[in-house]
Amino acid sequence: MSNQLTKTIGGVLIASLLTLANSTDAQPSAHYVPGSEGIKGASLPPPGFWLRDYNYFYFSDSRNDPSGNKIDGLDANAFIYANIPRLLWITETKVLGGYLGMDALIPLAYTDLNIKAGPNTLINNNTFGVGDLFAEGTWSSHVKQFDFALGAGVWAPTGNSSDQSIQTPTTMAGLGYWTYMLTAGATWYIDDDKRWSVSALNRYEFSTEKEASDQIPGQAYTLEWGVGYGVTKTIDVGATGYYQQQVNPTTGDPWSQRSRVAGVGPEISAFFPKYMLGVSLRYVYEFMAQNRFQGNAVTLTLTKKF
Repeated sequence: MSNQLTKTIGGVLIASLLTLANSTDAQPSAHYVPGSEGIKGASLPPPGFWLRDYNYFYFSDSRNDPSGNKIDGLDANAFIYANIPRLLWITETKVLGGYLGMDALIPLAYTDLNIKAGPNTLINNNTFGVGDLFAEGTWSSHVKQFDFALGAGVWAPTGNSSDQSIQTPTTMAGLGYWTYMLTAGATWYIDDDKRWSVSALNRYEFSTEKEASDQIPGQAYTLEWGVGYGVTKTIDVGATGYYQQQVNPTTGDPWSQRSRVAGVGPEISAFFPKYMLGVSLRYVYEFMAQNRFQGNAVTLTLTKKF
């Protein structure tokens, strides 16, 4: 009786974990990692060539069910480190008062995933690999009290990915399908001295069919926000957060359920004009998660103009 119950529980847990397939960042259906941007996250830099290097750490010991509760009997631990270099070129060309630009990035990710259901090990694996390439075109404007940004880009399935026809959790960095992403955001400088800022950055993803399968990942919406205060002309402190939601279940996957997550935390950023170098550090605590991991994220971002 005990063995049969264990097998039954294990089978249910394995089914609930199928949506983890090809997820290197503990997100079942989104290419974009929430919390990548923070204070003034909707502001693009002025014209020039820029390198922005994201160092992303994520750790969690809680895999939640669709109601947002930790799954009983499941011992789930995830750790991710990703280095994500992003090249930006903001041109001097103006259209409708805003600068045209383009950028591209490619993640390099290490993922360690250990999930057990009682005595049964569902997955115990770690990998380091190249993620999916992303490229986009941008439009950005800077007026007296506002910064505006628009973007349209695509994630290409160029990274290391697993066999999409095998429905098992994986730690591979690539997701194995194309995703189109639209971006719109604004930063509002409340006072004339631009010490106080409020930003909101919206992203929406449309994915195509996974390779070697008949499944189409659900659309995803991400909101990132930040409230900052300029302690000096080059140092900002404040709070940042995010909300990400899978809008619809994965087509063709009978086990698919929508997921969502929200987090909040502090940030400090500084810019060194002499070296044209910016540094930001933020921590985000996820206070809500449904049908996915719930954890903590730390991001160190370096920005350099050439």
